[in-house]
Amino acid sequence: MTTNTSPFPGTGSGALVSDAELAALTDHLGARLPGFLADLEHLVSIDCGSYTKRGVDEVATWTATALRDLGASVTRHANETLGDTIVGVFDGQTEGPHVLLIGHLDTVFPEGTAAERPFRVEGGIARGPGVTDMKSGLLAGLYAIGAVRSATPRPLPFGRLTFIANPDEEIGSPASTPIIREVAASADVCLVLECARANGDIVSARKGIIDSRLVFHGRAAHAGVEPEKGRNAIHAAADAVLRLQALHGRWPGVTASVGVIGGGSRPNVVPDHAALEVDIRSATREALEAATAEVRAIAASPAVPDVTVTIEEMGRHWPMERLERSGRLVDHAVGLAARMGFPLADTLTGGASDANTTAGMGVPTLDGLGPIGGLDHSPDEYLEVDSIVPRTALLAALLLAVGRDPTVASWRAGG
Repeated sequence: MTTNTSPFPGTGSGALVSDAELAALTDHLGARLPGFLADLEHLVSIDCGSYTKRGVDEVATWTATALRDLGASVTRHANETLGDTIVGVFDGQTEGPHVLLIGHLDTVFPEGTAAERPFRVEGGIARGPGVTDMKSGLLAGLYAIGAVRSATPRPLPFGRLTFIANPDEEIGSPASTPIIREVAASADVCLVLECARANGDIVSARKGIIDSRLVFHGRAAHAGVEPEKGRNAIHAAADAVLRLQALHGRWPGVTASVGVIGGGSRPNVVPDHAALEVDIRSATREALEAATAEVRAIAASPAVPDVTVTIEEMGRHWPMERLERSGRLVDHAVGLAARMGFPLADTLTGGASDANTTAGMGVPTLDGLGPIGGLDHSPDEYLEVDSIVPRTALLAALLLAVGRDPTVASWRAGG
């Protein structure tokens, strides 16, 4: 290991986490890599798309057991239609900071995908549905806590460490957001376990996202006998598609995409209904609000007379903008990684996560702390197996550094 000059003289990563502790964390996790991979295969083999409650709850039960085995007190928040949310709490030093870890249980894939694309490892690359998004990140959080408990004296260097396992992140966290917000309200730091970017970057900023459904209400008529009596909802929707797509790039960094379209019943009937689903993203709240206002304006002025449009907001994440205090977390992570022998940088990414929620509340937040992988949400999703141990050791070391940092502790008292 090389020694890195601390960005925080007297309280930086070098003073807060020793070389011996870094070595102990790495050795602990290296010895447990076969167990990590076995757990990863088990979780990836469970169909747990956001709407597959049975599978998500199976992963939730497994995670709850793992947290209890690590010494957490566990609460299970039941949900009738979506999966259950798991909250594990570790009590530590009374004066330490309150730290929140968030990982999610669900994937984007339908039932049957686990059988169609079973877990496998070839040439150092692991594949399977959810292998990076985010079964490996979920496991990294659990294994990092185990490494911290093994490599350091008790009690843990936190006032409280809370682990939330979210069942519905891939659909905007509708059931779990109130729970996340309640815990985050008293947290000093939040660390989110999405995978690192494909180039190894961690994430300090994310675009915000608003997903909306526009429903067009027209009037049905016989398409051949009296089409003039109809009001073609698909015609209005098609015109709106062009206007919505034109929002892409109108403001710097704003993306707009109409991703779903449907409507009508038969070719000989003037369609009285159509629907669009549109995704708007931006790195700043101001631009996101401006683009959303344009979506409403488009809905208010359909191209076909007498067609009306209603808007349903399907999901919303405000942008995760890089907070000043989040920069301290970045510096800790970068300094620790340098001492562990690999470069690290932080970046902005276009995808939203629960980090958007916590950062939007003003909680210093860092994301992308899982192992390295890529091509999420696709059949080619992959995980670099060699990244598991160093990235999980980095997460464990970051937990120690944050817990021991007097500046972070002072944030609780308004410092």
